[in-house]
Amino acid sequence: MTILALVLLCNNDVKMKANLGLIALIVWALSVVLLGYFFVRGWTSAASDQRTAIHLAPAERDLVLGEMRQMLHSVHNLVTGLSAGDAKIMEQAARSSGMAMAADANPLLMAKLPLDFKRQGLSVHRDFDSLAEKIAGGADQATVLREFTGITARCVGCHTSYRLP
Repeated sequence: MTILALVLLCNNDVKMKANLGLIALIVWALSVVLLGYFFVRGWTSAASDQRTAIHLAPAERDLVLGEMRQMLHSVHNLVTGLSAGDAKIMEQAARSSGMAMAADANPLLMAKLPLDFKRQGLSVHRDFDSLAEKIAGGADQATVLREFTGITARCVGCHTSYRLP
């Protein structure tokens, strides 16, 4: 009788471990799917003006808006440098909104932003760096304007698509 009880107990232990393993796998898979969903969608909802509202904590909102103001300041300085024909002003303006500006991104904040918003923002930072390099390399005003127009087009597209309530 004791041997039979041990066999049954061991058999139940193996089944229990298999069930726990299956449950752990299901919980892990659901977590991955849920995190992936929020990574792509962010913390968003439809806004009343046909844009997507991105919901952030007040400090996060201030950070994003501060970064946008810095980019607007870069736009102003770049145009100022263009009108004066001053490559040094243009290069500094472009570099001030490059990838170094985005280097200290908060992972929690990044998780709240929708994927397309992140893509557009990072591409604008990279393009500001690229523009700075072209200016440093002696690009003419027509080239600078063409590259700059591509950057500002993405700014307009982002502001047309998203809002920070």
